[in-house]
Order: sequence, then structure tokens, then C-alpha cells
Amino acid sequence: MLTQNVWAESEALVDLSRMRELAPLTHCITNIVAANFTANVLLAVGASPAMVIAAEEVAEFAAIASGLLVNVGTVTKKEAKAMLLAAAAARKSATPWVLDPVAVGAVQFRTDVAKKLLDHQPSIVRGNASEIIALSGSAGGGKGVDSADDSATAVPFARELAKRIGTVVAISGVVDYITDGNDVISVAGGDAIMTRVTGVGCALGALMAAFAAGCEPLRAAASASAIFSLAGERAARIAPGPGSFSVAFLDELSRVGLDA
Repeated sequence: MLTQNVWAESEALVDLSRMRELAPLTHCITNIVAANFTANVLLAVGASPAMVIAAEEVAEFAAIASGLLVNVGTVTKKEAKAMLLAAAAARKSATPWVLDPVAVGAVQFRTDVAKKLLDHQPSIVRGNASEIIALSGSAGGGKGVDSADDSATAVPFARELAKRIGTVVAISGVVDYITDGNDVISVAGGDAIMTRVTGVGCALGALMAAFAAGCEPLRAAASASAIFSLAGERAARIAPGPGSFSVAFLDELSRVGLDA
């Protein structure tokens, strides 16, 4: 029988405090839609974002960074080269890194790039249910960047993928599930309005990379998810729509753990 552990807010706050002390340099190779929001999210929680994307320097930078995010959302052939160079350098230098396989399974090119990136053993793979199912080698039901599958449905596929490549897999949804292939952690919360703001899920991958600078990947992914959910709930209470929500969300992220 599979045991699902609910991640405690208190544990997430401990990890957030550690991350703020470290102020990790977080290297982000991400999509053009999410780059600005991702950088602001990292700044809000006390990390240091670096949006280095040139193939000529990504390997050198990934080696000195505290964490790396590789997000294939708007990948091109040129960017794919940079992503693979950065992932290889991160693996060689033991820099924790996160793969976000945006819309994998929807079209072949990005699916091939994501599977090549898996060869460099990401510390964490974060995606929606359809992306995780597709990346595992099964037929995903995604509609572009949106998931057509419930997060719980993807748990068996996430466990298999995690065991096969030796990583942590985080499935985002109404309930987030994080697994290392054996243990499964669930994180509930957040708000439906988070799905109406571009870049929220992508920024979560960056936060996982920042947390992974100070704790092991399973814990990093769970705590990042919990902090996101908490800030999302708080921001949704005061924001009348998605535009004001994005601002309120950054504000709430900056206050989490400091307002007691």
C-alpha cells in the first residue's frame, strides 16, 4: 500500500529560512513568457536569479550556480544546445538542477529535447500530470501547456520515472505530489486563480532549484510547493482578479515566514 505523507507547513518554513540565509544564486534557462515573473519570484523569497542563456557561457555559469532551472517552454534548436550544455555542467559539478518539461508529449521536438536532458540526471523533474505521464514514456493527454490529467493519476508514472533515472518527480495540480520513487508527499492548497497567471508553474520550478541549494531534492520540492500554495492562498483572498493576484502573490511570497 502506498503511503502519502502530507508535508507540514512548519517544515517548509524551516527550509525557507535556510534558503533565505543562503540567498542561492539560481541559474534559470526558462521560457520567454515566464522569465520576468520567475526572476521576481526568486527575488521575493530572497534568492538571487540569473537569467543566463547564451550557449557560450551557460556551462561555466551552471558550474558556479547554487541551483539550475531548465524549462523547455519556448525551446528552439539554439536554446536546446544551451540547455544540454548547462545540464551536463550541472551534473559534472554536482549543482542541483530542475527540469520543467513544458508541453512534453504535445509535439515531438520538445519531447526529444526533454528526454535528452533526462540523460543528465536532473535532481528534480517538475511538471503537470500530462507532462509527467508523457515523459515517462506513456501517452499523455495534455493540451499544449495545460494538463488533461488529474495529478493523482500521474503518481504511478512519476514513481516509475523517479526510480528509473534516480530523481525526484513533482506533479503540480490541485494537489501536488512529490516522489523519489518510494516515498510520496502530498501538498494541497493554493487557489484556482494561479492557473490564470502566466508563469506561475514555471516559477515554481525555479523555486525548487533555489531550495535544493540547501536541502535534498525531495524536501526541496515539497517545501517549495508548500510555500507556493501558502502564498497563493493568501494572495487570492485579497486579489479580485489575475492581474492584481500576480502582484499580491509576489508580496505574499516576500512575507511568508516573516509575518508571525
